Amino acid sequence: MSLENIISEAIKTAMREKDKVALDSLRAVKAQILNLQTEARGTEVSVEQEIAILQRMIKQRKDSFEQFSAQGRNDLAEVEDAQMKVIEKYLPKQLSPEELEAEIKNIISETGAESAKDLGKVMGAASKALAGKSDGKSISEMAKKLLS
Repeated sequence: MSLENIISEAIKTAMREKDKVALDSLRAVKAQILNLQTEARGTEVSVEQEIAILQRMIKQRKDSFEQFSAQGRNDLAEVEDAQMKVIEKYLPKQLSPEELEAEIKNIISETGAESAKDLGKVMGAASKALAGKSDGKSISEMAKKLLS
């Protein structure tokens, strides 16, 4: 079952349960998927593209959450946080810091990276291998830590 179908079913459930936060979040996800399909001229959207959409939406909400919190707008920050949690449910299981470290160590050994100069090589391979399993910021921080 594609993410679009899963989201459509979740929208129906949210409507029945009158869950406004989930409904708003899921409608936004579906709109992004439909936009991508329109741009692709009707071709099937890949799983990687769907994951990228979800990650981008979570990142946007995380940034908004931080800005609203910094400005003391906790009412708006709570909405962003709630939406972020709804969207996260549809991402693959995220790696723990220990699992992320092990994966990046493997990538470092595979690419032959030895120092911080090789960060680009490691990031390229890690971003592809860990797409959807961890966010880019966490991958970057771990890679920098392990290469220094």
